[in-house]
Amino acid sequence: MTTRRTRPAPRPPEGTPAPAELARQARAVLADAVRIARWAAAGAAASLPEGRFGGDPTTAPPVAGARERAAAELDLTPDQVRAGWDRARLAGLIELHGGTARPGWRLRAWDRDDMAVLRGWVALFDAWSLAHPAPEDVAPTVVAEVVEAVPQVLSLLQLSAGPVLVPALLDLLQQRVAELREERCEVPYGPRGETQPTAGEPGAPLDGDGDDVPLSVLLDWALEGLAAVGALTLERGQATLTPLGNWAVWVKLEQICVAAQSPAGNIEQSAEDMLRGCARLTPGPARAEYRAWLAARTVSSAVAELLAVARGEDALLRGLAFEALRVVGAPAEPEVRAAAVEPSLRPYALLWLAEYEGADPEDAAEVLTREEATWLWVDTAAAVADHGEPQLLLRHLDSAIQGTVPALIEEVRVGGHPRTVQVLVALAAAHPDPALAKAVRRAAFQVHTGGV
Repeated sequence: MTTRRTRPAPRPPEGTPAPAELARQARAVLADAVRIARWAAAGAAASLPEGRFGGDPTTAPPVAGARERAAAELDLTPDQVRAGWDRARLAGLIELHGGTARPGWRLRAWDRDDMAVLRGWVALFDAWSLAHPAPEDVAPTVVAEVVEAVPQVLSLLQLSAGPVLVPALLDLLQQRVAELREERCEVPYGPRGETQPTAGEPGAPLDGDGDDVPLSVLLDWALEGLAAVGALTLERGQATLTPLGNWAVWVKLEQICVAAQSPAGNIEQSAEDMLRGCARLTPGPARAEYRAWLAARTVSSAVAELLAVARGEDALLRGLAFEALRVVGAPAEPEVRAAAVEPSLRPYALLWLAEYEGADPEDAAEVLTREEATWLWVDTAAAVADHGEPQLLLRHLDSAIQGTVPALIEEVRVGGHPRTVQVLVALAAAHPDPALAKAVRRAAFQVHTGGV
């Protein structure tokens, strides 16, 4: 038997301020965002649809004069209102539910909970590229490369424990982008077939929708974005991490070390294999395993992989995939909302969204129609039949909304679930009442032969 080796978690950087001091600095960075969020929460505006203060006005009808009214009442410029509104959303101070904005839990805890403040600032730090949009003439794939390379830039800044000249950061960024492209086996092309310097060479351009964008321009954009959220300072051609930025990089390193110490050893597995491993765990250890697995991946790739598993044939993994998505939380909301149009995922997605929007888990099922609840009952029964004991399937009967076995059978028969026959056969085999078991078997035969 081998012993799993783990790395010790990194120690906070020497001289890191106490959490209370870090929280004070985070409150200062987000001061305008908090004022705007409280202005909205106090009823100065009953409904704040997306696009009202900022963003693309074509995506939602802006309310006339809202930005100007907020600016006047809060003694801010309209641009400051727009920026503060975006930050409030990214930091979780404001949550959008349909077309209405509501105060987030962090706003309610802002004055009394330093950790809530720090988590809110870290959420903004993670979203720096959204808070400070990239130049419009750069292709999204190029922007993604730079965003993916920025953690190496931040690591260098932390290791240096002081100012770092921008040319040194540019050199590192060029090397990292070159590595990313090499991993994807990409070959650089010039605008008209000319030979171009590779990404690791000085002055190497990045192609963006027909225009060559020097990597130095995108480095400036990244540094300005990180400075805008309070992670670093820029002056005299050099960058320096702020205490908040230094602490945030340490937090990310600690998360990587925690991920490397995945309790059940599933950190390097695919989503499917990780979920199969978690099927044997109780909820607490399973959530710890989900967190470790997620910490080692980008949010977008992890969510996509979990949803791909959920689309498979194994109903047990479908349910576990959405449990893992609950650990992801808010960053998964757009993808889960989009998945709600898929029949096989819809009940799970609707329950996830209801809980995300604040519904008690015990009451969340009320968002499902009777047909959706019946489909979910069959899907869960399929998971039990495939992986559980017959007694569990009988216990599962109690969760059906129909109340009686004959009523359940009648609705299951017309529900259209692909596993209906197998579930009815398994239920008939497990049920102790011969008459009910016979009725269930008859229903299974009718579904199988198309006699519904």
